[in-house]
Amino acid sequence: MRALESLSWSLRRLRLPVDDHALVLEVGSGGNPFPRANVLLDAYEESQERHWEPLVRDRPTVLGFGENLPFRDKAFDFVIAAHVLEHSTAPERFLAELERVAPAGYIETPDAFMERVNPYKDHRLEVTLRDDCLLIRKKEAWIHDPDLVELYEQRAKRWLTQETIPGHPAEFHVRYFWKDKIRFRIVNPQADASWPAAASHRSSAQTRGLKSKIRHAALGATQWLFSQRARNRHINLMLLLRCPGCHGLELSRQESVITCNDCGAAYEVRQGMFVVASDQRA
Repeated sequence: MRALESLSWSLRRLRLPVDDHALVLEVGSGGNPFPRANVLLDAYEESQERHWEPLVRDRPTVLGFGENLPFRDKAFDFVIAAHVLEHSTAPERFLAELERVAPAGYIETPDAFMERVNPYKDHRLEVTLRDDCLLIRKKEAWIHDPDLVELYEQRAKRWLTQETIPGHPAEFHVRYFWKDKIRFRIVNPQADASWPAAASHRSSAQTRGLKSKIRHAALGATQWLFSQRARNRHINLMLLLRCPGCHGLELSRQESVITCNDCGAAYEVRQGMFVVASDQRA
């Protein structure tokens, strides 16, 4: 049973409820995007939030913020946001943007229990699911209860991370499919989750062991086999974008620059990647 649960979890990225004709966006795609995503968006080329794992850009890729997506209303049929919501300091804006650009989607995060006892230094939210509603708590610091975390690390962490979670991964994550409306409630909306994250070293992605290299190669092969490679090569991003500054729809491109004809803002095209991240996240 444990092996079946682990296998099912590993295959979850290949079994999304979207048909072959749907245009799919992934927000926060990072170093391991879903094979079914046609367009990728991430905030940064390099980031400690994904442990310095290189950004995968094997299909149309845009740099932009989830709280201010640089895409037209309902530009996509489905939007994926896996392990990115918990990084947002403004979850209400982030979720509103997902609803704006697509009529349906999938959200995945660590569960609030795991975040409480095993917190990440750059996670801003605790998220759990109650009655098909996302229950969100803003973290006012990266660690909520230092005493609890110390007890967990001394007595339970080894068993939980090496035994329990690998055998029952779904129990420690939130998986939420939505259509038309994302049901959520922020239990402490006035809390400030914009504290500075502690810096981390860049070594983890640069010093892979053999097991990590094998996993990385397997991920690459999966992307190659299951992505819509031929279709993705012909996607015209200019028909999907809007200006993240003024939200204007009239954009023009000349070589390595995209210009908004409404406000005059200019955005870079860098080695085929559209860099339309604006300083304004909303």
